Amino acid sequence: MILTVDNEYAAVLDACVLVPMPLCDTLLRCAEDPALFRALWSEQILEEVKRTLLQKFGYTAAQVEYRLRMMREAFPEACVSVPPALLGAVPEIPDEADKHVVAAAIHEGAQVIVTSNVKHFPQEMLTPHHILVQSPDDFLIHQYHLNPDVVAEKIDTQASAIGQQRSVLLGLLARTLPAFVELLKERQNRAETS
Repeated sequence: MILTVDNEYAAVLDACVLVPMPLCDTLLRCAEDPALFRALWSEQILEEVKRTLLQKFGYTAAQVEYRLRMMREAFPEACVSVPPALLGAVPEIPDEADKHVVAAAIHEGAQVIVTSNVKHFPQEMLTPHHILVQSPDDFLIHQYHLNPDVVAEKIDTQASAIGQQRSVLLGLLARTLPAFVELLKERQNRAETS
């Protein structure tokens, strides 16, 4: 994977979207060259990914370290440091443990936080910083509408990389990305009937 640093549209990827492998893979492929956005995360986000994979999903320490190392190597500019003073300046949010995500977005001038926990990030608190909060489903739909051919190609590449047909990959993604998967299926149906 190669990060294209020329793309100024930046998205902080919350831990909850980096844990499920098919979803994480889809998001990171969209950040590969040709990049639809610049992926960002912090060490705190990666630590949360690590804890979740170890404690809730039963990954071994070696599996987790390998996965995080691959992410760091593929996207060396993605990991950002959050100044402690900025962390303290983030307003109260529903889950105080997520303040570091907001601080990372503010510090890097990100346009969006991609999270499955949208309610943890009230839009009215992010608006003064010109940051959107989007579910991964909404985020990928937006990316699709900006460049449908590139997104469809990235999905096909992902399916090929895991040795599956596109329909199998879409089945894996349907749980976390139902509307995005429907959009891709509609595209495929249109192509087949044309």
